[in-house]
Amino acid sequence: MKMVTAVIRPEMFDAVRTALEAGGIYGMTVSEVIGRGAQKGIALKFRGKTVPVELIPKVKIEMVVRDADVDRVIGICRANGRTGKPGDGRIFVLPVESICRVRTDLEELEDPEEA
Repeated sequence: MKMVTAVIRPEMFDAVRTALEAGGIYGMTVSEVIGRGAQKGIALKFRGKTVPVELIPKVKIEMVVRDADVDRVIGICRANGRTGKPGDGRIFVLPVESICRVRTDLEELEDPEEA
């Protein structure tokens, strides 16, 4: 199993979530985060002045998926989260050693959808 974490623009979240659900990926944890990448922030105009914004709002989607589904999940996130402009986000893939259920004493699950 793998943890796929996608950090995307907030305005792209609904399209990505809808596409993931259409692809059978329902389990996800979503967080509103702030950060910056290579663009090092942005400059906005406010009342005639340029105001630097160093940390930009993003949405972080975390999903634990089967190894066989990783490429498909990445493809869905890319296709539906892309604007073609700097700041579209990043996708990280990490190994998951085990999943422990809080509700019961079950230590490991083979199927992340059962969590």
